[in-house]
Amino acid sequence: MRYSQLFGKTLRQVPHGVRSESYQLLVRGGFVRPLGQGLFCWLPLGQRIIAGIQAIIREEMEALGGQEVVLPLVNPHEIWRRSGRDRMVGRDMIHFTDRHGKRLVLSPTHEEAMLELVRSTISSYRELPIFLYQFQSKFRDEERMRCGPVRSKEFLMKDAYSFHRSFVDLNNFFPRVFAAYQRIFARCGVPVMAAEAGVGYMGGERSFEFLFESECGDDKVTVCPKCGYTANTEVAVGSRKSIVSSPLEMERVRTPGCTSMARLATCLKLPRTQLGKAMIYATAHGLVMALVRADHQVSLEKLGQVLHDTVLRLATGEQLDAAELVAGYFSPLGLSAAERRRRGIRIVVDEIAADTPNLVLGANEPDYHYRNTNFGRDYDADLVADIARIAPGSGCLHCGGLLEERVAMELGHIFRLGDFYTRAMGYQLAGEHRERIYPHMGSYGIGIGRLIAAVVEHNRDDRGIIWPAELAPYQFYVLSIGKSSRVRAIVNEVYRKLGPLALLDDRFESISTKFKDADLLGIPMRIVISVRSVQKGELEILDRRTRKVIRLPLDEVRHLGEGGGRRGLRKGKALHET
Repeated sequence: MRYSQLFGKTLRQVPHGVRSESYQLLVRGGFVRPLGQGLFCWLPLGQRIIAGIQAIIREEMEALGGQEVVLPLVNPHEIWRRSGRDRMVGRDMIHFTDRHGKRLVLSPTHEEAMLELVRSTISSYRELPIFLYQFQSKFRDEERMRCGPVRSKEFLMKDAYSFHRSFVDLNNFFPRVFAAYQRIFARCGVPVMAAEAGVGYMGGERSFEFLFESECGDDKVTVCPKCGYTANTEVAVGSRKSIVSSPLEMERVRTPGCTSMARLATCLKLPRTQLGKAMIYATAHGLVMALVRADHQVSLEKLGQVLHDTVLRLATGEQLDAAELVAGYFSPLGLSAAERRRRGIRIVVDEIAADTPNLVLGANEPDYHYRNTNFGRDYDADLVADIARIAPGSGCLHCGGLLEERVAMELGHIFRLGDFYTRAMGYQLAGEHRERIYPHMGSYGIGIGRLIAAVVEHNRDDRGIIWPAELAPYQFYVLSIGKSSRVRAIVNEVYRKLGPLALLDDRFESISTKFKDADLLGIPMRIVISVRSVQKGELEILDRRTRKVIRLPLDEVRHLGEGGGRRGLRKGKALHET
């Protein structure tokens, strides 16, 4: 490709609103352009990066027996209704009706659609296991976009789905995908943390995230530096300190305007460890009140796991009114089992809150709380369980070390779904002994845009991007110094021999501009041909990553096109290296 013909040139100024450094470099380098909030156009250079990532993923997926398919972005709403996930996803999913009155959705993920495809094709357990993957756009109506392609509304994903005869078969296959993901990220030049994670509205039994530590991330990860324990903070476990004291007599106190924990702590001059914080959430099966100590936050993932239900969102004011609860002052006090059934509320109390004596709880009337409430004496619950997020500084259950919290970007996520979808959607096969079996599923995703952002963030310097060789849009950036016709002829000949591996900078620009653009684009090797180098009969090759200069005889240029670039360079006989 000649630079003069390339669609999308480098920019000297960072466009307004582009803040993250990786996004800045992608925009300035001509890899991507924003079209609207959370919407992006990938330019030819960006498409070549995507193609490089896809090649790596295809190789790894096909080594596991994967076969590539493509499913439509638009899905019938009916299949989401049958799985029960239409209520779980909520406003993130766009609904619309076609001219025939059929309800459709822009699919944020493809579990339902893939199951329907398999149902239409696989009719016998003997045809399992099957492993299918695709590269397809998704759409989620995200409320908050972050860092360009890191969190956007429309995005490209690699998602894969496996179907198995049994849990054992799925459980044996799952670690193989885990290992393949580790290889994919390593080949892309990105260090990742593999962390235990929740399942959210995906459902299923277990999941792992592959995370890149980054300020652009929207995940918090709990890590033990001592033993290596790593888990998403929503599901992380650790030791927490209980408080020991004798139960005191419950006392009603006036707390005007104390609808937040901060105001209540100030009003009563008490630490947060002595306050109980009750939250009301809407779930797929009604309201739930979650009570934690005020020095903790409710983990929606843990809460959903103990309920075996999906937590959708905070309850609305209308839902609180219908349940006869006073906003800012509700608590489990006075809500017996019979009263909870009447109001349609379940109560879950965090185990540390239950073990903490003399908590302050809302009185279920405006401007009043109760001091010295004690679980078992003054209130009870449907469940007592660990439903709180672990705070940094808590003890590690595995080694006793202190846990840390880090911000990270999710690049990939794998789910052991089990028979969650096949049961919900009624997909059965006759087993070996004519019994009816529900196939077990796995789901495995990688966000391509996020991965590109992570590659750039980890592979850059103050000059620009440094693409790993397997992902680089071109292997060689070829340019000349001076206006000599002989030099230009040799440059064109070098470019011809390198073929599709090379980007030729044929612009009439200053050498400093060409050098800056070469560094910004991050192409692995820069070939410079000048009058002096021609006189010496050599090429000057700069390694973008190491900044080392290799001088190669002109007649060795034929080797550069072999083996994708670097291997060809090693095959040539360098004159010397500096």
